[in-house]
Amino acid sequence: MGFWTLFEVASMPILQVLIISVLGAFMATDHCKLLSADTRRSLNKLVFVVFTPSLMFASLAKTVTLQDIISWWFMPVNIGITFLVGGIVGWIVVKILRPKPHLEGLIIATCSSGNLGNLLLIVVPAVCNEDGSPFGNRNVCSSVGLSYASFSMALGGFYVWTITYQMVKTSAVKFKALEAAEDLASKEPNKNLDATAESHLLKGKGHQEQVAITAATKSVVDPEKQLQNVSQETGPNEKGQASFWIKVVRFLHQILEELMAPPTLGAILGFIFGATTWLRNLIIGEGAPLRVIQDSIKLLGDGTIPCITLILGANLIQGLRSSAIKPLIIVGVVCVRYVILPAVGIWIVKAAGNLGFLPPDPLFHYVLMIQFTVPPAMNIGTMTQLFDVGQEECSVLFLWTYLAAALALTTWSTVFMWILT
Repeated sequence: MGFWTLFEVASMPILQVLIISVLGAFMATDHCKLLSADTRRSLNKLVFVVFTPSLMFASLAKTVTLQDIISWWFMPVNIGITFLVGGIVGWIVVKILRPKPHLEGLIIATCSSGNLGNLLLIVVPAVCNEDGSPFGNRNVCSSVGLSYASFSMALGGFYVWTITYQMVKTSAVKFKALEAAEDLASKEPNKNLDATAESHLLKGKGHQEQVAITAATKSVVDPEKQLQNVSQETGPNEKGQASFWIKVVRFLHQILEELMAPPTLGAILGFIFGATTWLRNLIIGEGAPLRVIQDSIKLLGDGTIPCITLILGANLIQGLRSSAIKPLIIVGVVCVRYVILPAVGIWIVKAAGNLGFLPPDPLFHYVLMIQFTVPPAMNIGTMTQLFDVGQEECSVLFLWTYLAAALALTTWSTVFMWILT
């Protein structure tokens, strides 16, 4: 496959995203007024609760079997490495560039969380269907590649709706705390006549921030209220003994809460139905007695990608008018996603292959490498909308990372294929 042919193949999915995003941006303008802020927020909740879980269940139940899950065991490890390396480098970017506190989680999330779902569902089969593809018969390649992409999407959903979700939620806590601190600063005059003006300001600010952070945390992380009350009721002598178990229970409660998020729950059910033969035969196949359920769920899932992409474009209108995020942060995120992570991906996949951890299929190796090269997960935009934090900054980051993805994906795809052949 020639460079320019590969360039065309790799660019088409990104161009599709950009075209639909432009439509979403137009729908959000004052001229059209179809995607207002309230409408986007409601649509995001619908995507979160209905569309995304349906997409994940339908794809996994149909394409992933128990044997596949066992033989592809390295893929969740590979995705975990992308999140780990991206998160570490993103944390370094945050420490160097010092963005606003409530944007730290968003920046680390965009560095660590890649679009492991819908882009792979388009890119991998497209590469297989091109003449001169190094991955063998196009029909077999396309079918197997679709299974790889669906498995990647489900695993990515687990990571995104647990790790990334927590990052964005932490940003929301900080954002609500800052807002509450500003409100308190404007509403609470300092009445201590014996203190100096400087001590008034310093003491008042510290007290207000503490109150604000506590209130913001409670408003965003409501499930922890009960555990906090248990801790307060514990006596002085019992606190030391019970603190460890309170932390353990709190941690397990938080993990359970994240796993019960609708997208993650949809992925779990998809794994169960795909891996269990008799459940799979109930809904999958022309002769399945309950195939109408699978068809209905798939129909709902098909709305996920268009809705997320339209919302992404609609958010760009607000983001393009904002200068709240530093240009150096944009450069840092782009470098992490398209320079550092792909280079690490080549080394990781080659090392795993040499150690015998990977199946011999070169297409599987290609998918693992591509997972290090994709732009940020579009679900991050959904999360910022859900928590009402960093929408403008997220839109600006997405604009530049997805524009850069057209060239980056094409270039790295060429390198990956050259290495594998």
